[in-house]
Amino acid sequence: METFANDIEFRPAEEIKAFQEQLLQKALHYLAGHSAYYRRMFDRCEIRIDQIRHIEDLVKIPFTEKKDLQLFNEEFLCCPREKVIDYVTTSGTLGDPVTFGCTELDLQRLAYNEKKSFACAGLRPGNIVQLMTTLDKRFMAGLAYFLGIRELGASVIRVGNGIPELQWDTIRRLKPDTIMCVPSFILRLIQYAEEHDIDYRRSSIRRIIGIGEGLREQDFSLNLLGQRIREKWDVQLFATYSSTEMGATFSECEYGCGGHIHPELIIVEIIGPDNLPVADGEYGEIVVTTLGVEGMPLLRFRTGDIAAKRTEPCRCGRHSFRLTPLVGRKHNMIKLKGTTLYPPALNDVLDNTAYVENYVVVVEESEAGTDRVIVRIGLKYSPEFDAVKDLKDRFRSRIRVAPEIELLPVEEIRRINFPVKSRKPVKFIDNRK
Repeated sequence: METFANDIEFRPAEEIKAFQEQLLQKALHYLAGHSAYYRRMFDRCEIRIDQIRHIEDLVKIPFTEKKDLQLFNEEFLCCPREKVIDYVTTSGTLGDPVTFGCTELDLQRLAYNEKKSFACAGLRPGNIVQLMTTLDKRFMAGLAYFLGIRELGASVIRVGNGIPELQWDTIRRLKPDTIMCVPSFILRLIQYAEEHDIDYRRSSIRRIIGIGEGLREQDFSLNLLGQRIREKWDVQLFATYSSTEMGATFSECEYGCGGHIHPELIIVEIIGPDNLPVADGEYGEIVVTTLGVEGMPLLRFRTGDIAAKRTEPCRCGRHSFRLTPLVGRKHNMIKLKGTTLYPPALNDVLDNTAYVENYVVVVEESEAGTDRVIVRIGLKYSPEFDAVKDLKDRFRSRIRVAPEIELLPVEEIRRINFPVKSRKPVKFIDNRK
């Protein structure tokens, strides 16, 4: 892998492409030699890997989908099982989780990826990062962050998620300068601080790196969640995008104009409804081919996430392209009263309404076959005005249409948000056929 002193991200775009195509050849030969799943695919589809020489040639290869990982999980493993030193899981489309086996080389690759991503967000040796994410429950991300911070030479405080009291006590005692967590949790931290007379604005925190939720609009301005955090707390905000399957992270730099790709770790295609690549700048589904993975490399994996490439050089000097903030997930698209939208647009309104404690968005088919959207909400307090009318007005001003709204007890919503065995809060339920 490239060293930072000779980082491929800062090379001209044509050099980056040629570099990736060399790694693609290595990846294809590795799959042909070690993957039972891809050997069968190559034979079935009569694919000659020596003819896949350029990134444009990838269209000759079928996609890999999450259901393939579930149905043929063991066939994706490219090494003897005794080489696997860490097992992680991610959610699956057929109900059961998908298992990934990581070798020592894969964990080194994860550490390198996160080291580069943290450096992109301005971290250096000497910084202190408070991790508000779990390292257990077979979760790859928390482990990756820990390994990357170590590799970078910064300090890490492994607090885990939730428990505002413990988070603030740790900040007071150890004085980290950086927080890494789900952005909406920052609002809970601020609320706790205000309720307990903690002068959070004068704390040691100078930087927040967000995971799992967006902080920006498509023009890279802060979304409502980002604005609300910034209005309360004058800190640097960095958004990231990652997934277990691709074993890579796209992190913003200081200019906040999209997540930078690490070309030595991943090839990214943006695919339109016709399953062909779209023009740069157009939106489509993110499809990834992993590079340098030993245990379970993937070829043309459909993430289901919708974004666009930004190819103009960034002011930070990197020439590798960037991804826009996610628009949403392909299979979660909603057509409400003629308007196409994705759950993050609804979340953005709800996360920034002061009297909303928690919520879940449910999508069903109406009798007419159209999408019916019900937002079930638990109130933090009862406002003096009609909360349902106010929420509908907020939705109309933001997304032009208003879903149905039901008010339920906070505890009832909490049970839906945090089902047994779930590692992530459930805020969206799709009951459509």
